[in-house]
Amino acid sequence: MSQSNIQIIHECSDYIVINKPAGLVVHSDGRTKEPTLVDWILKHYPEIDGVGEDWSREDDMNVNVKKIVKRCGIVHRLDRDTSGAMVIARTQTFFDFIKKQFQEHTVEKTYHAIVYGKVKQDSGVINASIGKSPSDFRRWSAQRGARGVMRQAVTHYCVLGRYSFLAEGEEIKEYTYIEFRPETGRTHQIRVHAKYMNHPIVADTLYAGSISKNNGNNVGFTHQALHAFALSFFDIKGVKHEYKAPIPDDFKHALAILRSI
Repeated sequence: MSQSNIQIIHECSDYIVINKPAGLVVHSDGRTKEPTLVDWILKHYPEIDGVGEDWSREDDMNVNVKKIVKRCGIVHRLDRDTSGAMVIARTQTFFDFIKKQFQEHTVEKTYHAIVYGKVKQDSGVINASIGKSPSDFRRWSAQRGARGVMRQAVTHYCVLGRYSFLAEGEEIKEYTYIEFRPETGRTHQIRVHAKYMNHPIVADTLYAGSISKNNGNNVGFTHQALHAFALSFFDIKGVKHEYKAPIPDDFKHALAILRSI
């Protein structure tokens, strides 16, 4: 994904809010080399270099050597294939200020997703702790048998629409357009909780299993159908702001071909 697809939603002296495109990783993992959001930050806002908290990891070839991974201005992350609103700190003062808001769960995050199947309840709360998957080191789990420390995770949801789709020669498939509002910020929380509901996110190959491997089930998506739609937080003066990232074209395309039920 090209960094040129990054949209600036708002910028001021303390922070920048962007719309991250799906397919762009936020920062390097210290192993692979590919374009990152941090590269874009350093190119367009070089003064942010040094703001925040860099990350160090052991070198694969020499455990006595530490590799430093720059995370300039990065307070929170979105998965590579999740699009949407992110805030980037421009100063250390604001970084520390908003980091505390994230830690205290006062930052309000709203995600939009399309999931497989018909979610029956119009709204609800998923209160299911998350641990490591026993079968795949890449995954997290809220299912019985999850390993390691189980961390509390709470997600509110509200159905935005229910749809069906009939491809030529196939049976009718059902989908739900849904809004998620996580109280906590666990890794992959929304994706894990969607699976816990038995309604995994469309095209989420890590959590949806075999259904996502059939492109005919994915209504045009080539990555998980998850978008960080809105982000709300307080500025240094105590004024609350909400920023929204426009719904991406792949969501518009999917919703256009689905039939409301």
